[in-house]
Amino acid sequence: MLIANYSRYVIDLNRDPAGKPLYGDRNNTELCPLTTFDNEPIYLQGLEPDAIEIAERTERYWRPYHRKLQEELCRIQQKFGAAILFDAHSIRSLVPRFHEGPIPDLNLGTANGRSTDDAPAKIAYEILSTSGLDLALNGVFAGGFITRHYGVPRNNIHALQLELTWRNYMDEESHEYTPQRANRLQSTLRELLTRLIAWAEQKQ
Repeated sequence: MLIANYSRYVIDLNRDPAGKPLYGDRNNTELCPLTTFDNEPIYLQGLEPDAIEIAERTERYWRPYHRKLQEELCRIQQKFGAAILFDAHSIRSLVPRFHEGPIPDLNLGTANGRSTDDAPAKIAYEILSTSGLDLALNGVFAGGFITRHYGVPRNNIHALQLELTWRNYMDEESHEYTPQRANRLQSTLRELLTRLIAWAEQKQ
């Protein structure tokens, strides 16, 4: 597991370092976000990070994370013949900036089929669809920079993103953890990862 140590407000590890927008036809957040998901400013006026600050953050935080991610994917692929990157995110269920109305409980992204072979995507969709939760495939979230950049099926490196809403495991108002919700989700994710590993083992 590779886990970010710093807030995405410092730098968003799931964005292109060149600042290229993730979605061309939608509201985007920057490599170093200037506003929250509620479109509220993060910085006092005139104190936003300039190009020099953004470049420093990229070198200090973004590049080491991605260097390690690349190394690990290559190590796994060389050792086992295949690697699967499961990129996990969570978000509030209501974020008008990105989506009108509630965001589906589970949002599976495969960069519209480009980041993985069909089989892992079908396995993931099949298992998630039995969870009893709302499921979308390449809908609101089709996959961020990580999924799009590292998923190279022809090299047997497959990437899937799962963006799930907070209501799956906690109360969104109080942020209180709710075991009865989380347990159901944990069982589904455990089965999902087990099946993906089994599929990858057959590729050896």
